[in-house]
Amino acid sequence: MFIGHFAVGFAAKRLAPRASLGTLFMAAQFIDLMWPTLLLLGIERVRIAPGITAFTPLDFEHYPWTHSLLAVLNWGLLFGVVYFLVQRDRRTSLVLGLLVVSHWVLDFLTHRPDLLLWPGSPRVGLGLWDSVAGSLAIELILFVFGILVYLRATTARDALGRWTLWGLVVFLLAIYSADRLSPPPPNVMAIAWVGHAQWLLVAWAYWIDRHRPAV
Repeated sequence: MFIGHFAVGFAAKRLAPRASLGTLFMAAQFIDLMWPTLLLLGIERVRIAPGITAFTPLDFEHYPWTHSLLAVLNWGLLFGVVYFLVQRDRRTSLVLGLLVVSHWVLDFLTHRPDLLLWPGSPRVGLGLWDSVAGSLAIELILFVFGILVYLRATTARDALGRWTLWGLVVFLLAIYSADRLSPPPPNVMAIAWVGHAQWLLVAWAYWIDRHRPAV
């Protein structure tokens, strides 16, 4: 899942109006923001296996430190605690911690059984990626819902508040479409470096938030 995670970040603005959209995106994508670094370090592994699912050619062989449920719960707790220590905002800290955990829940819906409950546990996953139509439907519905909630929770302060948002929406949809239509990535290093580029989307969201205050 890709745009579905950003959808949850958009929608969370309603529950945590004090948090920047960039912080909400960071929480919703936190484990995928860490994962590329662990790939480069050889701590976690992925294999390119065309046909392993109908939707993605990636075989997630070993990623217990970012994508096991136990690890994600701990990352969510850490994210929320750090935010609370800095901002002293219990409500927002709780929302951010839950956003981190939401990533695993959405992945559980889409991944084949390759997710762990804890390092060494049996693998789980409902396998929605085996259906292209089902995967597209769920993610696009989530994405539209998240944007609608975000629009109701914020207002554009100026023209940048409108165009930076819609530019990001179009860009996310373009990435999603290109990933679906493109051939498999050439190697694992390419996956890792492209994964690091997600930090630019977080920065873009911080830029949007400066021009779209909460209602």
